[in-house]
Amino acid sequence: MQEDGKHLYEKVAEVVGNMVQTGTLRPGDKVPSLRALSRKLKVSVATVMQAYLLLENRDLIESRPQSGFYVKVSRDRLPAPRQKRNRSQTPRKVQFGNTVETIFALANQSDVVPLGVANPAPELLPLHALGRAVREVMARETDHAISYDFPPGVPELRRQIALRSADIGVDVDADEVLITNGATEGLMIALQSVAKAGDVIAVAAPAYFTVLQMIEKLGMLVVEVESDPDTGVDLDALSDWFERQPIAAVVVWANFANPTGALMSDDNKAALVALCNQHDTPLIEDDVMGDLAFNGGRPRNCKAFDTRDTVITVSSFSKTLAPGFRVGWTLGGHYHAAMMQQKQLNSSATSSITQLATARFLKHGHYDRHLIRLRRAYQSQVQQLRFGIAEHFPPGTRVSDPSGGFVMWVELPAQTDSQLVYEKALRSGISVTPGLLFSSTGRYNNYLRLCAGHPWSDTMQDAIKTLGRIVTRLAP
Repeated sequence: MQEDGKHLYEKVAEVVGNMVQTGTLRPGDKVPSLRALSRKLKVSVATVMQAYLLLENRDLIESRPQSGFYVKVSRDRLPAPRQKRNRSQTPRKVQFGNTVETIFALANQSDVVPLGVANPAPELLPLHALGRAVREVMARETDHAISYDFPPGVPELRRQIALRSADIGVDVDADEVLITNGATEGLMIALQSVAKAGDVIAVAAPAYFTVLQMIEKLGMLVVEVESDPDTGVDLDALSDWFERQPIAAVVVWANFANPTGALMSDDNKAALVALCNQHDTPLIEDDVMGDLAFNGGRPRNCKAFDTRDTVITVSSFSKTLAPGFRVGWTLGGHYHAAMMQQKQLNSSATSSITQLATARFLKHGHYDRHLIRLRRAYQSQVQQLRFGIAEHFPPGTRVSDPSGGFVMWVELPAQTDSQLVYEKALRSGISVTPGLLFSSTGRYNNYLRLCAGHPWSDTMQDAIKTLGRIVTRLAP
């Protein structure tokens, strides 16, 4: 006990707390390591540990496994977006302008701050290890690497995916895995295999705009099912849609949804699968963010609760390993054969060399080691971006708080036009995605999707300040 009545660890906690209060340590920053602070303050490591546990109990810092302690972002400053009810009662066609094409065109422009496209930064990816894998494939499997590898794809890659699926309770054989050109092709052939022009597709909304474009191009109709920004698709709302009319398929994002970052509980996933089974309707899940949980193990997907083989899982390595490799896959269950045919018609094959290199990377354990680092990076980047929004956006802004992935759903003050925000941001060299793209009705016009796929930097900080000023000027 010290003379002022405080324990030594409480004094250490005060030192760190003051660093946070004065801005020396900002939300999302890593606090000094136990050993570093013990040397600086000339106290024991155990004392520093007690201090950090005290600060963690006060919700000021948080522990991240195998990484250390980080300053937390105040949830009070960043309330979650509200669930937006859909008043539309009839299926409708999807119609988009050219905003989507512009956003993708900006993805690789070095003079544009990339907050719009959900791509990982190259510096976060294992470029040297992937390059080595490609060289080994060319040296050892030359004939295979330069030849067509017709559906279902490279056997070893499919075996590795089946093994990884088993880790989360999905019992599939390698022969049930179909390799695709990214998740985009997987989603397209899934829709083509279960529905036809004129059919109605129920989609969890806000919905990834590429799926809405697919539905439009295939001549199908869409109904949007409300989703909670934290817990995912509203099962009661989906049940209501089932009672109104025939639904040909349901499309959801159960793990770290794009754009909200929502994570469905296992109970809700099981209930969703049961509801679709009750109405004999296939469920298509996009699970591209599933490997990117910040804490704990990888969440199970809907396929883990599939007892009738009617769930189609679509995923890829685009958000974790190499977007340009275009290596995706599907677990089609009952629809596997039909999807094989659609794959053959759509593109014949997926690049053999990237399949072989990815298989080698997985087989030798490189992928899991890479994921540990990548998850830490995304978690830090998401927290930095959330703090930047809290600091620079106007009152009334609400932000999702994903526990995985790197996309965030930002609700702007009511009546703020996100399309105008997008246009003005673009003139300032900043790419964002306006919320109206995530609905067939444009009903998310006061929302933005922002992506934290790139490391935080002074450039990113300045971009958020500029974006905050733009939103403030446009807010009513």
